[in-house]
Amino acid sequence: MSDRYDVAVIGSGPGGYVAAIRAAQLGASVVCIEKGPLGGTCLNRGCIPTKALLEASHIVAVAKGARKFGVRIGDIEVDFARMMKHKDSVVKRLGKGVGQLFRGNGIDLLQGTASFLDDRTLSIESPDGTTTKLEAKKIIIATGSEPAEIPAFPYDGEKVLSSTHILELDALPEELVIVGGGYIGCEFACFFAELGTRVHVVEMLDRLLPLSPPDLSDLVTRSLKRQKAKAYTDTKVESIDTTGDGISVELSGGKTLEADRALIAVGRKLNSDGIAVENAGVEVGDGHEIVINEHCQTNVPHIYAIGDVTGKVLLAHLASRQGIVAAEHAMGEHSAIDYRVVPATIFAHPEASYVGLSEEEAEEQGIDARSFTFPIQVLGKAQAMGETQGMVKLIGDNRTGEILGAQVVCTRASNLVGEIAAAMQMEGTIKDLAGTIHVHPTLSEGILEAAEGWLGHGIHYNG
Repeated sequence: MSDRYDVAVIGSGPGGYVAAIRAAQLGASVVCIEKGPLGGTCLNRGCIPTKALLEASHIVAVAKGARKFGVRIGDIEVDFARMMKHKDSVVKRLGKGVGQLFRGNGIDLLQGTASFLDDRTLSIESPDGTTTKLEAKKIIIATGSEPAEIPAFPYDGEKVLSSTHILELDALPEELVIVGGGYIGCEFACFFAELGTRVHVVEMLDRLLPLSPPDLSDLVTRSLKRQKAKAYTDTKVESIDTTGDGISVELSGGKTLEADRALIAVGRKLNSDGIAVENAGVEVGDGHEIVINEHCQTNVPHIYAIGDVTGKVLLAHLASRQGIVAAEHAMGEHSAIDYRVVPATIFAHPEASYVGLSEEEAEEQGIDARSFTFPIQVLGKAQAMGETQGMVKLIGDNRTGEILGAQVVCTRASNLVGEIAAAMQMEGTIKDLAGTIHVHPTLSEGILEAAEGWLGHGIHYNG
């Protein structure tokens, strides 16, 4: 273990570990400092464990619908403890994988909490309290984010929970109130409602998923209603009180909800505090975001920042891309980030994905745009699967035909949106999508059909 490196990375999440590996591939001596388990929030407390649980609930949904396929399963029993054990095993296995990648690329790992002493020197306090120092020519900050806490509703870890706490439940709650109708709240609502928990989602704005396109919000809201989850929009939580058996939640308008647990899912807090960036002269914005340019450089040119802590788009796959850009630029390559094409997915049942501009955003930018929406239920594959909810919506430039954005709602929509994102990255047109032969029968034919419909010559559906 050295005390001088070409590149030091603070944090081993999907941005940090990718940055460390890419820098090592380019010949750098690299150290990664991590205060918790390898993989950061995404692997240990976010993307991976939640998707493992959502997949389990999807299997429950499939089992419930098996009879229509001529398959008789009998009574469905949910073994919640086994679901949680499976989730833990997936996390553990992938965490080991990150460690193997570090060893295979010759990356040193330091367990501890890093802080800046100056713009090239870090102090690392290890779990046993000892402190070491190291110097690096380039430093990449990848400290991520954590669940935001509302002072009026502090977490107690037992009845009032964060998105981290709820992943450690040992029993399925009979009734759950979720405060916040963003993607985190809606995904947990989907999971618990499918397992039979009575779910209430409270959102202070006028719709669930307020930062997503309205059509996706409507479809996910309807899906949750089919799962018997209740949504309260334009509604504030006035108070949360613990009772002998659970919690009591008072809503604006005088309604009171009684439940076993409350999940507070109101956003994320950026982890720019606690690493003494001020000692390095790094600029931090009013929202605690570390300010970066298109190369992920801070105002101190040899210090970079990536992932949630930059406050751009809080998604793991964007953090990974930023990690590659930062590592490459730090090693002398001309690499820059393009935020024009960042796909996102709400992993509900069915999944809801989107990329690029909505119609409203295109209009705000003064673009002459129009859209076409193709219903998934028209597809033979959707009918064969019994998964007919959803749509493919394409937004294109009326003048050039360039793809401006898309929304895809269907089972495994997250696997389909990448095709559109790739076409957008290459500045492709809707005509390019329509001219691409798609396998039949598949759900991806929905992209082809939507493109043909946008062009005015849909074969199976023309609006």
